[in-house]
Amino acid sequence: MFASVLTAAIRGMEVTPIEVEADVSDGLPSFIMVGYAASQVKEAQDRVRTALRNTGIYLPPKRITVNLAPADIRKESSGFDLPVAIAILAAAGMIEEKYLHGGMFMGELSLSGEVQAISGVLARVIRARELGCSYCVIPEGNLREASLVKDITVLGVSDLREAMDFIRDPELYAHERHHYEQEEVHKEPDLDFSEIYGQEGAKRAAEIAVAGFHNLLFIGPPGVGKTMIAKRIPTIMPPLTFEESLELTKIYSIAGLLTEGDPLIRIRPFRSPHHTSTAQSLAGGGRIPHPGEITLAHRGVLFLDEIAEFSRHTLEIMRQPLEEKMICISRASGSYAFPADFMLVASTNPCPCGYYPNMEKCKCTQAEVHHYLGKISRPLLDRIDLCADIPETSYEDLQDKAAQETSEEIRKRVVAARELQRKRYEGYGILCNSELHGKQMDEFCVLSPEASKLIKSAFERMQLSMRSYHRVLRVSRTIADLDHSDRIECEHLAEALSYRGLDRKYWA
Repeated sequence: MFASVLTAAIRGMEVTPIEVEADVSDGLPSFIMVGYAASQVKEAQDRVRTALRNTGIYLPPKRITVNLAPADIRKESSGFDLPVAIAILAAAGMIEEKYLHGGMFMGELSLSGEVQAISGVLARVIRARELGCSYCVIPEGNLREASLVKDITVLGVSDLREAMDFIRDPELYAHERHHYEQEEVHKEPDLDFSEIYGQEGAKRAAEIAVAGFHNLLFIGPPGVGKTMIAKRIPTIMPPLTFEESLELTKIYSIAGLLTEGDPLIRIRPFRSPHHTSTAQSLAGGGRIPHPGEITLAHRGVLFLDEIAEFSRHTLEIMRQPLEEKMICISRASGSYAFPADFMLVASTNPCPCGYYPNMEKCKCTQAEVHHYLGKISRPLLDRIDLCADIPETSYEDLQDKAAQETSEEIRKRVVAARELQRKRYEGYGILCNSELHGKQMDEFCVLSPEASKLIKSAFERMQLSMRSYHRVLRVSRTIADLDHSDRIECEHLAEALSYRGLDRKYWA
């Protein structure tokens, strides 16, 4: 007797439907699994057989063949256990196959018959809805995550017997169509810009960077607050929309990083990998790649503290995603695309000891300085919109007890600038000034006559590349938005150019 059950496999960020076909026929007792399955999927033979026996279900002593179609796609993870068990039970006549139509099944089985939670459930349920499925049977531990998807019935089962009962009598569980209402978590932020005394220039650069979603580099001696400011950048970023939250939750679900209690990602990511991280950990690695730090920082911040301590090979990985807003990884099994629309924030000392160009403190030779900063290549530096020099803090700054601007006050200005951009670019498929390109630059980056003269002079004197020229215009557009100006004035352009001068100071 033959039966089939629908499930899904995750390949990168794509979800591919998989038909689990089972056939129970006369012959020598055996359990054969085919269909290009990885070792953990083939191990389902023993898990399923033992789980069924411990649930009180004994398979007939016949030849059991399970096929995972299509056969040209490699199947990995243990999420195929439950659909394999259901397909075998249907083929053995213990479940009527008509009840399996229109459903998708997923879950890992323990030897006792319990259904264990798996990663990537949200992505699979979204795919099931796209395929027109009417319901999904998933592990109970993934129920809150899956209930974020509307317009599809989701049933969380705790064990194999409960899954069988639901299939045999769906109306019995009609009341269990859980759609948990996610409660807003009101929590005061632990970090705030009001805790930073002085460094007004660095805080201004951070505000501009967030307002236009520009890349930012802090450079200065040790202990001046580079990392403090960077860690507070998420507190001034606009809140996530529900669509962005769902997109991030899908990424973190595939990466297996969701929490069971409240799986919806509510705040923008802030990823800060250590400088010993490899290129694969940033880009995403594995024979079938999984999301790396670049993808986990999507819609948020990727903070590289002490960027000059990273290997040059690791840093060069970011050049393509910084331009394309996505990263493509090719393997023998195919090509995988991951979203990578992140804001790069980096910090570095100007030399190994940290005090260059203060030659009274700096003990490094010119060769050591060039070697240290040389890890940040000019093409990568060209992709950083703002480079802010952070000086040493004076004692007077620390003793100034005047009220500092809070993150909420800065955030209001950022949100107002973002709202201007959203309305301006409606219908253009972009959200922020950092995404402007081509003819859009000519249309929206309108310069005043004085600003036009200034950019011409700066282009020649600063020897700007075409990429640098466009990035200066984008930053100028953001500064004008913060100033609620329709066109880019001379002062807006001059401030944007000031953030491009440091590369000549340190990398000349």
